[in-house]
Amino acid sequence: MPAEPRRTPSRGPRPRGRSGPRRESSTSSSARLPRITAAPGGGAAAVPRRSRVTGRAVVLVLVLALLTISYASSMKAYLQQRAHITDLQDQIALREAKISDLEREKRRWQDPAYVRAQARELNYVMPGETSYVVLDEDGKALDQQSTLSDPDTVIAPKQPTAWWSTAWKSVELAGNPPKPDPEPATKLDKIGN
Repeated sequence: MPAEPRRTPSRGPRPRGRSGPRRESSTSSSARLPRITAAPGGGAAAVPRRSRVTGRAVVLVLVLALLTISYASSMKAYLQQRAHITDLQDQIALREAKISDLEREKRRWQDPAYVRAQARELNYVMPGETSYVVLDEDGKALDQQSTLSDPDTVIAPKQPTAWWSTAWKSVELAGNPPKPDPEPATKLDKIGN
């Protein structure tokens, strides 16, 4: 069997200034069509066409992969730093609350009544006083029921009053004086002789 001759694309006129065979671009019609070559059995066989993946596409995919990896690692670092900042802000808030508690405790210790109350809880007495301990039926000391509260919560700031309201109250008091209280008894009657 005679082999069929190989088809070659027809060549047109060569552009000026070029020497050598003309190169066909990958976008020409011959690149899109499969080449027909002689098969070993004598028939014509179609050659599979080349993949469209080029070197530029591979480089582009690699660059995009590298950018994605670097972006993902940067995003991970950013999220870790944000979590760390949030933890630090929580710690700062707790420490500020503790500082305010300690400052309030310091103000309480500057109050002489609070210092005396704390000393009395430790069974200290002022000079000239006698200490008494109340015992229950088992012989154990009873706990004190009284406690002191924070001076900031007890002593409310007094609201200033206008001068004319004080003057008007004195005018009302002059027109309606209060009734005098009965005098206390000077002698006690003996009960049950």
